[in-house]
Amino acid sequence: MSLDTGTEALARLAEERVDHRFKGLPPDAEGLTVGELAAQRRNLFSDGFATPVLALSAERLEHNLALMESYTERHGLAFAPHGKTSMAPQLFHRQTGRGAWGITLAVPHQVRVARAFGTRRVFLANELVDAPALRWIAAELERDADFRFVCYVDSVRGVELMDAALRGSGRPVDVVVELAAGDGARTGVRTEAECAAVADAVAGTETLRLAGVAGYEGEVPQADPDRVHAYLRRLVALAVEFDKAGRFAGLSEIVVSAGGSAWFDAVADVFAGIPELSAPVLKLLRSGAYVSHDDGRYRDVTPFNRVPEEGALEPAFRLWAQIVSRPSPEQAFANAGKRDAAYDLDLPVVQVVRRAGTERPATGIEVTGLSDQHAWLRTEPGADLEVGDWVGLGLSHPCTSFDKWQLIPVAEADGTVVDYIRTFF
Repeated sequence: MSLDTGTEALARLAEERVDHRFKGLPPDAEGLTVGELAAQRRNLFSDGFATPVLALSAERLEHNLALMESYTERHGLAFAPHGKTSMAPQLFHRQTGRGAWGITLAVPHQVRVARAFGTRRVFLANELVDAPALRWIAAELERDADFRFVCYVDSVRGVELMDAALRGSGRPVDVVVELAAGDGARTGVRTEAECAAVADAVAGTETLRLAGVAGYEGEVPQADPDRVHAYLRRLVALAVEFDKAGRFAGLSEIVVSAGGSAWFDAVADVFAGIPELSAPVLKLLRSGAYVSHDDGRYRDVTPFNRVPEEGALEPAFRLWAQIVSRPSPEQAFANAGKRDAAYDLDLPVVQVVRRAGTERPATGIEVTGLSDQHAWLRTEPGADLEVGDWVGLGLSHPCTSFDKWQLIPVAEADGTVVDYIRTFF
């Protein structure tokens, strides 16, 4: 996939017709292209948008992109933000345009999406043993000399399956040995001795090339700063031992990668101490939730809470719903539910109420549950809430917010919609 072709694919998103597939958009926009609708700069609150509708803040989105660009530069980190969060090629393009090395992904379908829109570098933070997917990756590597692809390995059996699928292909596939975050953690090799056995298996193939080591500190059991730092030091030590053993001979760079959205400060701390190896080290951070941040899980666990002098991310999502029922003074129902809002980690939070163009804090209003298409609200005595009011909901967990919406308006602070983000889940 050439860069020009990827740019053309992004441009074609603006040519897609607005129709029944896209929730929340103005019914009278039917038949317009996305580009034509964006050019109208409609107001989210007064120009025909229908509830429920999810919106991204234009200003906060830009703030978050800029903050992580400066953070990674300041700490000498390469950055491959996890694209599974948004699965939005327009955001991938903005992330790489703000200095990201590439995009991290989790499964082959996501790689196909990224490649269709011109992504040049992909880090697959997962094991890959599916033969058809591996053959497709090999064909992409053969077709495009500028395509860089790296994925995990964590077992000799996995190496054998990869090798069998890739025999006869051209360029070898770069792999990194994944060190597990501890016993009972998710994927990854449990011991350093087993890591060496996996590395030996890779060296015994012609289809794979050992490019480095990687892991995910977010899976450290009972994670706290000491445990997370200890795990990351193990990861660095593994890279050092592999290098001393000559396992990285011939590489132009050695990949050492970690980093979710809860402990990237620890990654920065430990990776700053990586010693000089036989080749330059690509210190690759993979945090992805920053792009929209949230009003729940990541608001609570972001490393910027521990290092406020580094800045602060801002929640960029808001889900707008309408009060459709007020059956009692203690209860109300809004027309957004599990089909619209993330609920796997925390329930949405009612932040503001809009009535007749005026917005005010949602005092005394709480979401207590979600049905498929309704939010259950508990209202305290005196809470000012009427049928027809719009409520703005803060969401927790970006990864399960993006995936419920195929086309997301990007709105400025006054409600002017300036763009639309297309997702591919």
